[in-house]
Amino acid sequence: MPLASSRSTVPRRETPRRPGVDVYLLPAVIGGGLGDIEEVLAAGRRLARAGYRVRLYRSRGRPLPRSVAGPWAWPRLERVAGFRERAGAALTVTPAWGVSAAPPGPPPLGRPGPWAEEARAIESAYGKDRTIHVSLEEFARTLTVAEEARERYREGGIRARAIGGRLREPTARVETEAFVRAFRRFRAFDRPNVLHLFATLARRPGFSRSFPAAVQTGPLWPCQYRRAPPTVPRSREWVWYASPASAVPIAPEVVRALSEIRPRLRLFVRSPWPGGPAADRPGVEWVTAPVAPDRWRRRFSRADLRIVTGSRTLLEALELGGPFLYFNGVIGAGAARRRHRPEKIVALLRALRGSGAGEDLVRDLADFARGRRVGEIVRRAASRQGGWAAPFPRVRASGFRRPFDDAGAVIEGAARALARPDATAAAVVARVRARSNA
Repeated sequence: MPLASSRSTVPRRETPRRPGVDVYLLPAVIGGGLGDIEEVLAAGRRLARAGYRVRLYRSRGRPLPRSVAGPWAWPRLERVAGFRERAGAALTVTPAWGVSAAPPGPPPLGRPGPWAEEARAIESAYGKDRTIHVSLEEFARTLTVAEEARERYREGGIRARAIGGRLREPTARVETEAFVRAFRRFRAFDRPNVLHLFATLARRPGFSRSFPAAVQTGPLWPCQYRRAPPTVPRSREWVWYASPASAVPIAPEVVRALSEIRPRLRLFVRSPWPGGPAADRPGVEWVTAPVAPDRWRRRFSRADLRIVTGSRTLLEALELGGPFLYFNGVIGAGAARRRHRPEKIVALLRALRGSGAGEDLVRDLADFARGRRVGEIVRRAASRQGGWAAPFPRVRASGFRRPFDDAGAVIEGAARALARPDATAAAVVARVRARSNA
């Protein structure tokens, strides 16, 4: 199947090829969202612009994993099925290497990932000590062991007031120890040539103490948008990247509130979910078919406000600047209703406060992420009431020393270090881990 590609809207300078390292992208859907693929491609765009030869390698006769064929904003790359021409070292980029590219292990959870065969072939061609696997882990999931224990209970539906008692039960310690063993095993922390990057908006020392093999970094930026100047005239359109799980609970309220705004605001929704009655309102364009990257970037960049979900569209909104709302879904109903994967919005709100955002803006974002006051917040944002009247704060990663404030810079640095003829993958990874924890 051909790969759809498109050029970035950000002008680039031609960069001479950097010898010594070949880059292999191994994109896959791991966490259930297509953001896993986009994150790998973001790393590929960064490395291609730095001059590295970027490849998509798939063994002959093996189809690409689902959803990989596109449409995506692919970097400049070569599609290959072998290693006839190769540099002296290789760097692969994949989401959650321990799940997507690790070799098979003992049952019952030892099935190989969708890129296991290719990762093994790359190591065989270049040598294990000349191959670094960059593993892009879940954004902002930098919880300590104790926080992970509380979060497992919360995600499982245990009420907040009951979690403390459950954690004091004798079985809690056994469960926590089992989780830590499984987490280290399935993240493949024991592999000396795997560089595990946990991108987030603020470094958390407690996570590094709990998992010293993990490398915390700032975001892996999409490198797709120029920051919009605050003087750009307002458009009359909002855009929404709406996954089915996140859109269903709030779509009717969002559409109803927007239909009350005068003059009318249009809403462009990109979602595999048909939308039901919410898609039939006047002024709503609900697109379930894949959207070409160029078309999406144009709509996204000129929108008056963006509703985003997950991590990749959140980072696109932050890179571009301007107002946005974030909703990643809720679980349960009534008093047991709770946010899905709340660490992303928690990190965002903490970063916004550190950037000087007004408390009413922070409160609106926090409530919208919980699916509360949806219509009211939509109307406030559309009319630029309260904190929405001020320029949207610029969010930067905090608590990091350079280059760890930028995941792309860390990946580039690892590639440069590996390019040295006397370098070994294990030594490069060990040095990055040590520096990130210093």
